[in-house]
Amino acid sequence: MQQILFIQTGTGTDVHGQDVTKASVRAVQNAIFHNSMPGIEKNLPDQRLENMRVNVKLAIPADQDQLDEDKVKELIPYGTVTVEVVDGGMATTSGIFLEDKQDKNDLMYIVNAAVEVGY
Repeated sequence: MQQILFIQTGTGTDVHGQDVTKASVRAVQNAIFHNSMPGIEKNLPDQRLENMRVNVKLAIPADQDQLDEDKVKELIPYGTVTVEVVDGGMATTSGIFLEDKQDKNDLMYIVNAAVEVGY
């Protein structure tokens, strides 16, 4: 990205499913939900939204290989979207003891997102 025009951050959690995609989608939604960028196209090459670049950085605590990047990209309606995954976020107890479930644990996954918009 040549020039960053806007950055917003968010946090998303999957409390019981250990689903990094769900937590990541929620983090990106949290970052972009309350934002409006009126007139941003005036700052883009040729003043076209198609020329916008969006880099989504996700700090994921575990199971990074299970992230469905396409579901994250679908949240961004304009431009070219890239997803960058880094170590981070948090895996912490959800407070549920699952003694009879061998395939799950009690962890909730918390993902942090930074959404960078520019060209």
